[in-house]
Amino acid sequence: MLNGSAKTIMKEMWYPRMKNPKYNVYLYAMLAGFGAISLSVLLFFFIYRLQGVGEILGNIVHILKPFIYGGVIAYLLRPACNLYTDGLTKLLPEKGKKYSDVLGITLSMITGLLVIYALIIMIAPQLYQSIISLWNSLPYKIEQTIAWFTQRFGENEIVLQFFDASYKAIYNKLTIWGQDTLIPYLTGIVSGLGMSVFKVLLFFKDLLIGLIVAVYLLASRKKFSRQSIMLVRSILPPRWADVTLQEIAFVDRMFGGFIDGKLVDSAIIGVLCYIGCATFRFPNPLLVSAIVGITNVIPFFGPFLGAIPATLLILIESPMDALWFVLFILFLQQLDGNIIGPKILGDHTGISSFWVLFSILLFGGLWGIVGMIIAVPLFAVIYDIIRKLVIRGLKRNGCTELYPDRTADDVPDAQQPEGKN
Repeated sequence: MLNGSAKTIMKEMWYPRMKNPKYNVYLYAMLAGFGAISLSVLLFFFIYRLQGVGEILGNIVHILKPFIYGGVIAYLLRPACNLYTDGLTKLLPEKGKKYSDVLGITLSMITGLLVIYALIIMIAPQLYQSIISLWNSLPYKIEQTIAWFTQRFGENEIVLQFFDASYKAIYNKLTIWGQDTLIPYLTGIVSGLGMSVFKVLLFFKDLLIGLIVAVYLLASRKKFSRQSIMLVRSILPPRWADVTLQEIAFVDRMFGGFIDGKLVDSAIIGVLCYIGCATFRFPNPLLVSAIVGITNVIPFFGPFLGAIPATLLILIESPMDALWFVLFILFLQQLDGNIIGPKILGDHTGISSFWVLFSILLFGGLWGIVGMIIAVPLFAVIYDIIRKLVIRGLKRNGCTELYPDRTADDVPDAQQPEGKN
């Protein structure tokens, strides 16, 4: 502890220097250098131990899988739950209004389960029948193709030699592939069957717990919302709390509006595809329509991802029908891209087609199919934050003329330029 005389000496030594701007510059430079060195050490340690950090995060995610599943389910069912709850509140008598929330949650969960059950019932039997049909008709299709080529090019020795060489090459490659790849793979499947069954059981266990978590989240959604607002306002100053809550509301509107709209759009496309397939009598109309509708959830690449396996399924039965189906899908996707999608989604994201493609490739490469689904709204949020920061920087530097299409009210903390009312 310092006595009174020592404190006086310290004040006489440091206070004049603290008031001197020259010494303040040195002090700030020293603190900045110390902070930079500390952050560099922490970053080096993080990168050096990245594998260990990744394993820790992976274990945490694995433990919290039921809550992740439950959160996703609750977020997807929230619009239906709110719709049921509001409708029941208006329809039920005064004494029954207190049960509207419970009934809304129950009906929304039943709706979600019925949709999943309907998709499984539609896809599974027809998928099994398509595989059996392919297996049974494949030898006949090969013989028919060889007969057609023989009839067309039977007198051409060069073509016959080409097909003979191609057949031998393909046969040898298939034989090598079966011996080196397929048989070991099937052996691995058989040996790991017990582990696979165990993983499937774990998945259903996590999913079941996730459904229970989803019920709790839906029942307490308003309470959690109020608690989150109170937490943000208790931690941050009023100005930053308002900004944070506004951004959270924007994220919720962006993700909720885009994903819900995309689900509705995909359902409409699936129904229209089924009507078209039934009208033109394409093979496996229900299975084909389910594939097209489900893959349509993925922006940009979804129609192509769905059209390829659907076309192959039709190609097995009739090559001419496959050609007409491709033309039908092109028409349907044009209808979706120019009329149905804009009507449902509107200009919801506010980003250009280039950034849509960029975001899908980026987040799809990072997180697979899930990344491709959430890529557009996630990048739209990042894009909006960067846009606001750029506008704030322009405003701070007095460059308001660089965004003449925006008024001062559109820019956070904007000020009117001098000389203007």
